[in-house]
Amino acid sequence: MDLDEREIYCPYCGEPIVVLIEYIGEPQEYIEDCQVCCCPIVFNIASSADEWPSVEVRAE
Repeated sequence: MDLDEREIYCPYCGEPIVVLIEYIGEPQEYIEDCQVCCCPIVFNIASSADEWPSVEVRAE
């Protein structure tokens, strides 16, 4: 299991937050609350075998 620390911007309040992304080698989607405004952020993690995952966030 690999963890990748990323800075993202909340789609609601616009504040930067640091999140840990677990690299599992396959696409995943999950919801995590913003650490600042507590609104639900949808994370889409796309990865391939030879690259670190790309992280996209959006409002629920």
